Amino acid sequence: MKIEHLVSQIHKKNSFLCVGLDTDLDKIPKHLLSQEDPIFAFNKSIIDATHEYCVAYKPNIAFYEAYGLEGWKSLERTMDYLNEHYPEMFTIADAKRGDIGNTSTRYAKAFFETLNFDSITIAPYMGRDSVEPFLAFQDKHTILLALTSNQGAYDFQTQKIEGRELYKTVLEVSKEYKNAENLMYVVGATKAEFLKEIREIIPKQFLLVPGVGAQGGSLQEVCKYGMASNVGLLVNSSRGILYASQDEDFADKAAIQAKSIQQDMEVELQRLNGV
Repeated sequence: MKIEHLVSQIHKKNSFLCVGLDTDLDKIPKHLLSQEDPIFAFNKSIIDATHEYCVAYKPNIAFYEAYGLEGWKSLERTMDYLNEHYPEMFTIADAKRGDIGNTSTRYAKAFFETLNFDSITIAPYMGRDSVEPFLAFQDKHTILLALTSNQGAYDFQTQKIEGRELYKTVLEVSKEYKNAENLMYVVGATKAEFLKEIREIIPKQFLLVPGVGAQGGSLQEVCKYGMASNVGLLVNSSRGILYASQDEDFADKAAIQAKSIQQDMEVELQRLNGV
């Protein structure tokens, strides 16, 4: 998917919401467990209920791999359903892969071609030759982990090397990668105060922002410091939407949560447009 299409969807829906499909059999409503494929049944209901309020979906691959072959089949069914019924949606494989050469190419083929995701999250620690194989795929996007929302981010990402934080080095160096125009970056909402300096380095690239809601990040702060002229944000919410209810009304409650976030986003987009 081209970035122009994503930006168009953001303005059409007045939303830059990404719904994280971190589907956990221990948390989904119990009545779904009798279904042949409870993970897909849950995902389908969430997607049908929330699609008008969001522009992206982000399955966290670990939640599918944990269930072996059956979990992988659920992921495949989810992607087939999204691509058939909601092809306008931007899809993110939250896989956090990263290896060199042919291994990265095979990871890319798995998610970009076999499962037909639009993008994938990648750990940049192994450097250029672990990232460029993903960037070689046309109209697909590589989302580098830059500054994450977890507490352990301070172990390495903010440490200074020759007076410069490591995450800033990741941003600067990656700009020189082949096909760098296909790069996006993960920046946690709980690190909103860092966004101003991040935007000085990458003024227009899209940022995938987890941590709003359950992790305590502020949408308003993220927008204040991180919104670009092309919006440049995908703000993710997972648990707050998925598990708004564990009863049979779970999809309706998920839609209410998604709509609430979308309405807040509409206010921020109006501010961007000077309304």
